[in-house]
Amino acid sequence: MLRVAAKRLFVTPSPAPQQALRVLPRFYHERVVDHYNNPRNVGSFDKNDPTVGTGLVGAPACGDVMKLQIKVDEKTGKIVDARFKTFGCGSAIASSSVATEWVKGKQMEEVLSIKNTEIAKHLSLPPVKLHCSMLAEDAIKAAVKDYEAKRAKATTANGEETTTGEKAATA
Repeated sequence: MLRVAAKRLFVTPSPAPQQALRVLPRFYHERVVDHYNNPRNVGSFDKNDPTVGTGLVGAPACGDVMKLQIKVDEKTGKIVDARFKTFGCGSAIASSSVATEWVKGKQMEEVLSIKNTEIAKHLSLPPVKLHCSMLAEDAIKAAVKDYEAKRAKATTANGEETTTGEKAATA
């Protein structure tokens, strides 16, 4: 009896027949993979800098959080730099990276015309990941809104101003 039990416990299973490996199709477009592996413009600016606008948005359904910041040349109104930090999936990181590349060098009004559908099409996002491109669009709008609010607050606090730091000659 002991011999039978020992054989059951210590018998090595016969090796399973090898199955042919099946190559699965790639789920993400190469642009998503590129921006995920090599994200552009990662980092942040000082949020108290008057030339910086910060947009912080999140998607409660999936847990993605995106912070996008823009630095604006006050004289020209052109976005001179952009940074992002994103906590989320690869599609969210790629969407943030693309958004920062697209806003650089553009006027404030121009970046407000960037739509999530353009980002999603550029990255070839699957339908289940479209919310990532929506976050990027919302982050751009929030950053512009924050910058404009800072500028309006500075104008109100310093009296009449033509540009930040340059008082109008009323005396």
